[in-house]
Amino acid sequence: MPDELPQGVARDARGEASRTLSPEAIRAELQRVLESPEFRASKRCQDFLKFVVENTLLGRIEILKERTIGIEAFGRPASYDPSDDATVRVKAGEVRRRLSQYYAGEGREDEIRIELPPGGYVPDFVATPAMPAPEAPLPAAPSSAVPRTALSVAIAILALAAGGAAWLSFRPAPSPLTEFWAPVIQNSSPAILCAAYVPVYALDGRLGQASKPSDFTLLNDQFVGGGDLIAASRLSALFVRMRHPYQIRIGNEVSFQDLRTSPAVLIGYSYTRWREISDELRYFIDASRQPAVILDNGKPTAWSLPNMGPDRHTSEDFAVISRVFHLETHSALIEISGITQYGTEAASDMLTNPDLLADALKNIPRDWPHRNLQLVLRVKVIAGSPASPRVIASHVW
Repeated sequence: MPDELPQGVARDARGEASRTLSPEAIRAELQRVLESPEFRASKRCQDFLKFVVENTLLGRIEILKERTIGIEAFGRPASYDPSDDATVRVKAGEVRRRLSQYYAGEGREDEIRIELPPGGYVPDFVATPAMPAPEAPLPAAPSSAVPRTALSVAIAILALAAGGAAWLSFRPAPSPLTEFWAPVIQNSSPAILCAAYVPVYALDGRLGQASKPSDFTLLNDQFVGGGDLIAASRLSALFVRMRHPYQIRIGNEVSFQDLRTSPAVLIGYSYTRWREISDELRYFIDASRQPAVILDNGKPTAWSLPNMGPDRHTSEDFAVISRVFHLETHSALIEISGITQYGTEAASDMLTNPDLLADALKNIPRDWPHRNLQLVLRVKVIAGSPASPRVIASHVW
């Protein structure tokens, strides 16, 4: 955590105290940042940055803690537990990234920089150094010096070598999001997004007049779960951003031959027709039990929903993310499954959000990009919506 700054004091590029900045100047810089393309599209990032900057200027840095930000800036309830919901940490990472993008582009000549150092939520206000004056021209070389043409070539070679070394040094490492999806994106075949139909019973006759089972008709191939639909939408948008072709298949439109020849994503707990694939993995949702539970090597765990009502509403859920490679073709097979729709939706949020996924994968073996992977997630459900998921178990092999 950097040293806490007094109100209105900036630091220069070396981290040393610089000229005093007025709160008005810092607020003006804040407004420029908030109106930039990097921040206009994200209200939550705007709310986060305004909250931490204003409270720093007011001398209230002691409240800039994860739980307080979640409650006061993001409207989380008083029972908010940061260990169950990583929203604040994720947004802090996103704000840092957007600030970096702003100051690399539109804000590169701003006299003040707002920075959010890693590991905390107290911003720094950095006074940017003035541009150096142009250097005087070099004196003419004596006659005994290296000929001008040879000297120019040597300088050019050195500049190219230095530039190449700098590019190698500062080339950004691939993000966990890119590494997770690399087996899909690097495959020339379109990715297949597979969602299942959810069986629904329709009431025959007038509403409320059913008295026997024959009054209901089973509809096997007309409805898709809400969480499955949201997951398919998010993954479609991800593949569009990554410029990779994809196809959406519903119900029985997917064969085992498809899975052997193309990378596939199986979406939703209801996709039971692939049970013969899933139950070979360490973690597997067994919906045939009551309550439905996640098995660990075939044995029941505490990851179940014993208090779920008949309307399938629940205050928490569990989900499994699996990424495995077919033994013969090495095509990637990815499963996103919650016990209910909330878990499926939250799992898709993690697999399309770079900050969430980076946080989820930080404690697993470093060579995970080249291996099979499973994650078990716990999801808090608040007012009918899943919060950011938290990894509670992992397996890499």
